[in-house]
Amino acid sequence: MTVTTQSLVVGQQATGTDITVPVIRFQGQGRGPRTYIQANVHGAEVQGNGVIHHLVQLFKTHPPFGDVVLVPMANPLGINQKSGEFTLGRFDPVSGENWNRQYHFDPALVQQLARDMADASEQELAQALRQGIARQIEDKLASPFGVKSGQHLALRLQKMALEADIVLDLHTGPISARHLYVPEYARERAHLFNIPLNILIPSDFAGAMDEASFSPWWQLSEALAKQGRAFPVMVDAFTLELGSQEYLNVEDAYRDALGIVRYLQHRGALPKFDVPLPEMTQYACYLDDYRAVYSPCGGQIEYLATLGQPLAPGEPLARVWHFDALMTGDRESRELTLPEAVIPVLHFASASVRQGTELFKVLSHHFLL
Repeated sequence: MTVTTQSLVVGQQATGTDITVPVIRFQGQGRGPRTYIQANVHGAEVQGNGVIHHLVQLFKTHPPFGDVVLVPMANPLGINQKSGEFTLGRFDPVSGENWNRQYHFDPALVQQLARDMADASEQELAQALRQGIARQIEDKLASPFGVKSGQHLALRLQKMALEADIVLDLHTGPISARHLYVPEYARERAHLFNIPLNILIPSDFAGAMDEASFSPWWQLSEALAKQGRAFPVMVDAFTLELGSQEYLNVEDAYRDALGIVRYLQHRGALPKFDVPLPEMTQYACYLDDYRAVYSPCGGQIEYLATLGQPLAPGEPLARVWHFDALMTGDRESRELTLPEAVIPVLHFASASVRQGTELFKVLSHHFLL
């Protein structure tokens, strides 16, 4: 097995210094799907780097069947974006855009292939789609008008991921339980990751890496199906949310890595070996039922609900305190409840909030995966 490392240039500082990300490549045995895994695109979301550490050790012991590309610390700009003790690296500080909403997808390319190559073989269609997306990425990067700093990063990462059959993007929430974004076509495989909460998402593209990876294939499959041809979705892509930001637990990361290993084994990317994962109850909901809960007023928040655990109607999510009302006779606190059963997934990282702050994200109308 051959393992290589490189530093990929993804931008340039004002001083002229190149901005680089580390890339680790495992050359497979030529008989399994190709895999791309990245972590830490949002600067405060570091847990995925620990997962990649364990994957490197596991792959050294159990060589992959297919090629694997690993990219830890995938966003140096975001990682180094600090304000005091906090990492603010969710948004590009210049444009204000989310780092994970700057990937590329052109649905017109899919429609063109469905129209012009409807009778081509699966291999020919796959090659044409990959080549078409790669050409569009290269054209954007070479534009005489230039691209934003976030696109310099995103498009170069996407170009590496484009060659893969499996794309995993490792993130975290603010204060969060582990959860997984699952394209609906891959629902039957979601349980393999051993993640308790799952959000089933459609084929729409909103700029994220997982969508940029699966949307072209899924939409091509749907377009050909309208013409009476069955065409498989040839790329699996998932976003794994591995707990909370600003937190690294390498022991927990090992369990996260084992879930990824079990999925890769199922896909034929890794040899079979024992993967000791506990059984767990896994819940899911559709994206439209993954609801935000906003603070009805300003105040300071006592978070009460246990993340990842079902919450009955009327049970408190949080208590909002109004310490400015002390000794005034005004109401000092109120409980925040919902009229339906939910599972809290994540909550805001701060206890001080304005009215309208997104306090929680919850699974509603949830069911067993």
